[in-house]
Amino acid sequence: MHEPGPPRTTSVGEPVELAPRSPDPDGTYRWTARDAPAESDLSPGDGPDPNATGPPSSATAAGSDSSATDAAAPADSTAVLRASETSRDDDPVVHLDPDAPGTYVLALDAPDGTHRQRVRVFPDERREAEIRVPVDDLSVEDGEVDRVSLLWPHNENRLALDRAERDGDEWVASVRVPPGSHGFGFVPDGDRSAAYHGECEVPGPGRPRLSLDATVVEADEPDDPAEGDRLRLTAVVDPAPAIDDVERGGDPDALDATFLVDDRDADPETVAAIESRADGRTLTVPLDELPDSVRVRAVPHGERYGAAETVRIETGEGGGSDAEVSSGDVGGSVAVTDPNPTPEWAESPTIYEVFVRSFAGDTLPTTFAEIERRVEYLEHLGVDALWLTPVLASPTEHGYHVTDYYDTASDLGSREAFASLVDACHDAGIRVVFDLVINHTSRDHPAFQLHSAGVDAYADHYRRTDAAADVTGIDWAELDGGAAPDYYFEWGRIPNLNYDSPTVREWLLDVIDEWAGVVDGFRADVAWGVPHGFWKEVADRVPEDVLLLDETLPHDPFYGEREFHRHYDTSLYEALRAIGAGDEPADAIETALARGEWLGFDDPASQMRYVENHDEDRYLAEYGRDALRAAAAVTFTLPGAPMIYAGQERGNETYRGPIRWHDGDNALTEFHRELAALRAAEPVLRTGAIDFDGRAADVRVVEGDAERVTAYERTPPEEGEVDGGVGAADGDPLLVVVNFAEEPATVAVPEEVEADLFGDGSATERDGDGEARVAVDAVAVLR
Repeated sequence: MHEPGPPRTTSVGEPVELAPRSPDPDGTYRWTARDAPAESDLSPGDGPDPNATGPPSSATAAGSDSSATDAAAPADSTAVLRASETSRDDDPVVHLDPDAPGTYVLALDAPDGTHRQRVRVFPDERREAEIRVPVDDLSVEDGEVDRVSLLWPHNENRLALDRAERDGDEWVASVRVPPGSHGFGFVPDGDRSAAYHGECEVPGPGRPRLSLDATVVEADEPDDPAEGDRLRLTAVVDPAPAIDDVERGGDPDALDATFLVDDRDADPETVAAIESRADGRTLTVPLDELPDSVRVRAVPHGERYGAAETVRIETGEGGGSDAEVSSGDVGGSVAVTDPNPTPEWAESPTIYEVFVRSFAGDTLPTTFAEIERRVEYLEHLGVDALWLTPVLASPTEHGYHVTDYYDTASDLGSREAFASLVDACHDAGIRVVFDLVINHTSRDHPAFQLHSAGVDAYADHYRRTDAAADVTGIDWAELDGGAAPDYYFEWGRIPNLNYDSPTVREWLLDVIDEWAGVVDGFRADVAWGVPHGFWKEVADRVPEDVLLLDETLPHDPFYGEREFHRHYDTSLYEALRAIGAGDEPADAIETALARGEWLGFDDPASQMRYVENHDEDRYLAEYGRDALRAAAAVTFTLPGAPMIYAGQERGNETYRGPIRWHDGDNALTEFHRELAALRAAEPVLRTGAIDFDGRAADVRVVEGDAERVTAYERTPPEEGEVDGGVGAADGDPLLVVVNFAEEPATVAVPEEVEADLFGDGSATERDGDGEARVAVDAVAVLR
């Protein structure tokens, strides 16, 4: 019951949080090291250091598997195993900050027995770098600056945690971070409005990507050594693409895979016996040596490690002839499946985000009943899923300051009214996605008020940090020697919850259980602030037909490791903005997809593609109607899930303003409706692969601005490559041409192209030499 979850992977310098599942706040827990690499300072028998409750400064300890609960800590803390940040004497949650590569084995003594937790640690990926910003580049007078803070994802966006030092006419921060292009801010005196923003470029390879094939090797095959039938898992490991001069792909010959059996599924001897049969990128195990059900994780690695893939293997009566995660054939009584599959309805849905309180327009107040009256509009638009910004009790218009997780906001309506809205959406074939805000609460939440008032039962509900790092100017209640609440940026009204507390974990798991039976999916707000281990538990806990969508900024593939099904595609979002502004050519779309691969994403269909949302300025207001139409067309014709932010299709220019119902742009609405209809009608747009070479490379701009035109081809997937069989190998290849310019472009296309499926579906024209030409306004989809 309280087992801590699957084996974990990380690298030296990347802390990982470890916790019991289904936590009992009244239970007693104790972690002990069983084994560690010889070079580590951690020894068998060691427990967590109670005097070290946080890692060194996170500017030098950045990594994909560190969590919000690992930051804001003493700078001189060097313990490998750190205790919980709670008032408890036991250690329900610990933080492993590995100091040497290898395998760490820990034991968790829990109320239901002793459980094993392994952590496979790869070499340190961080590299030394300096960030230098001229003093004159800050938008404040030099003599008026007392401190300059480094603000970026590598310190969990905490102000005043990491300071730049003055060096002559520059402010300088010395950092250790992985390879890549890392956005940062230099913030004078905690004032984000005066921040200088830049990029820290660190040379090095991207992360490798992995997929698994499964086959049964029969005993009578010529090369078989008479061991009976065997299951063979083959890891297909791809290097990161080279995308620019700073970020290279790495050496493909140096890539390998490590197989890890889930310790919850077998005893340590069986686990060791299975893992010992790995040979490089293959794992071959006799069927009679496999448990009835076992999960196996494969991790790609070379100069860096990548996101793992996990399969469930079932033999005997539990098996079948099913290989949903593989293009190979698995026969006999063996089933190899994805333990956390994407719900079939969420493979490639058209998502519609509603900023709730502005949806009814500029006259009526929005209620659940008013949204329900507009479900017919969503159905007309071709929407598959409705994402509602928070609907829970909150003192704010946006709803992200929650004061009650179990009741809806009174101005929107009762829980019964919300259930009626969900039912109406279901009747229209539309799923409902709930905005889950569990990184923080409002400071008006009773739990925070009781915490601040010193009530013992709430002492551990919220994170605390050094008051010297506080930039809010708020007179906080003095707890723990004057420590202030922990928060991100300058968000003093939404203190961070403490996931080291079993009471908090139990509370929020109950919240998820409460709503998982009502809605069809969760969009996780500030997903990057909640520990990976908690999200893994959520993914195992919710029903299989519930979608999990993360807000991870920036793009991070590790949230796809048995956590979330779909991810914010910030890489494409930033590229579409740069194209709209004229800072990049339209071909930057190809680079954006390559960047996703460079970061370590294996499946392009796992991305949610968008041009704007409730946190961003409207694309139309920034770049114009023509660029918006092209950008929207890109989101609908790439692999993944396109998202429309309510008002995008009506010509809204204010990012949270009322929807323009009576004075909206009907032609723009029809444009979006036609995009959704075409995507629904053509399986290859939902399930096909993407190719920027071949026919796409042959597209030539005859008239128009070539810098504003790009092309790519969507091709049917190979048999067996589509989970669930949705659209497998269906449809013809489609050539997509997108034009961001204000004026139409005429392009020469391959001769085999005959008709444009978008718009009126007219055939292409041919010039006197027989060359096929197409006029492209915003987009042409050519068969």
